[in-house]
Amino acid sequence: MAREEIVVGMEIGTSKVCVVVGEIKSDRSIKIVGVGEAASRGVRKGEIVDFDICGKCIREAVVEAEEKSDVLIKNIYLGITGAHMESFNSRGVHSLPDDRDEIGPEDVEAVQEKARDISVSSQNSFVHTILQHYYVDGNEGVINPIGMFGRTLEADFHIVHGVTSRIKNIIRCVKQLDLEVEDIVFNPYAAAQVVLDPQHKTIGALMIDMGGGTTGYMAYVDGAAKHSGVLGLGGDHITNDLSIGLRIPMAKAEKLKIEHGCVTLGNSGAGDVISLRDEHGFAGREIERETLNTIIHLRVRETLELLKKRLINENVLDLLGAGIVLTGGSSMLRGVKNLAEEVFGLPVQLTRPPNLAGNVSAFENPKYSTAIGLVKWAQATFELENKGFFGRIRDWLVSGRK
Repeated sequence: MAREEIVVGMEIGTSKVCVVVGEIKSDRSIKIVGVGEAASRGVRKGEIVDFDICGKCIREAVVEAEEKSDVLIKNIYLGITGAHMESFNSRGVHSLPDDRDEIGPEDVEAVQEKARDISVSSQNSFVHTILQHYYVDGNEGVINPIGMFGRTLEADFHIVHGVTSRIKNIIRCVKQLDLEVEDIVFNPYAAAQVVLDPQHKTIGALMIDMGGGTTGYMAYVDGAAKHSGVLGLGGDHITNDLSIGLRIPMAKAEKLKIEHGCVTLGNSGAGDVISLRDEHGFAGREIERETLNTIIHLRVRETLELLKKRLINENVLDLLGAGIVLTGGSSMLRGVKNLAEEVFGLPVQLTRPPNLAGNVSAFENPKYSTAIGLVKWAQATFELENKGFFGRIRDWLVSGRK
């Protein structure tokens, strides 16, 4: 890029709204210049359920990000999630006209459209058509077919789609605050941009983003996106289980989970208890540590087992040579790495957004992976545009056109 760009990523999660302001330097490096965060309300499992309340939370996060970055925020890249998001793989096949044998941009666009010529629910819209591999006259390993000679262009794509009304609701909530949505990005796709490196993607890796209300995931095989989706389970479900099972307020349950919780069982001795003080009308009580850990363990295991079942059905697990990478706020639970290794039978590593400059406290925390990934995604989009590839898809979902 010839000049520096300011881009803003916004994640509207179940537990937090996060706004990250990034400066993309001419040398392709990214500097985080401001982060705004607000407790999320009016959101359930990553989806808007109350426009007014959620709008206030978004505004709080935006104002904080503006103050910390000294940037007036008008345009954002918006992350989307929810259990309604789905994906599939498809191959497009396009034959060049008889009077031409040089592949042009129009042929690249045509093969993409043919890959998307698959029936999905009438309630759904395409969000991403992610390139996997090109083939020219059957030859593999083609990176950019434009300018090559051939008669048949084929391409494999990973296609992400979701329920149109739910996607439009989150866009509308943001636009009501006089913010322009530059583009929408699937949260797991965004997070993967910063927590998976090229080696992970080539050898084969699964990224699991453990959030507050959802668990998003994206698997890469042979350098290409292979499978992705969202489970409607996350850290807030653990908190709810603790609140019900231990008969304590949600706020107490959340604090107990963060400060004392562990996914591992059998590490607590007899009589090992946690004392909760009597305050603000709450009658103090003692909680057995093993009981606390058992409730957490069961919910996390359930989430991982459900994900494993999906991946088995998609024949993905045997292709993950680099194993699994965990990120997201709930990945910070003690013992989650070992439990994931037990469930999947694969090596697991905890990670966070690396190799960025600026606000250190932001990028060292895995709960910011998605928001920072949105900035990284924007950078990659700019580079594709500068190289002459087709640019951002600002379809009617974002622009409001029908």
